[in-house]
Amino acid sequence: MTDRASARAAKSALTERLAADPAVVGVGLARRESGYVVKVNLADAGAAGRVPRDVDGVRVVTEVVGAVRAV
Repeated sequence: MTDRASARAAKSALTERLAADPAVVGVGLARRESGYVVKVNLADAGAAGRVPRDVDGVRVVTEVVGAVRAV
């Protein structure tokens, strides 16, 4: 089970790593049965291959949410 503090540290590391990728529209935490995971929101499915499956032992999940625009 991954605790919240470990997931936050992994989120910070992954956010820095993916900051320049325009297809990454958000990085956050999500709860799963096994504890916390890092969740990466993507503009398109093609970017999923550039996202690692785990960071520092914390599972990473992706979801295609489309482009994000300010309203």
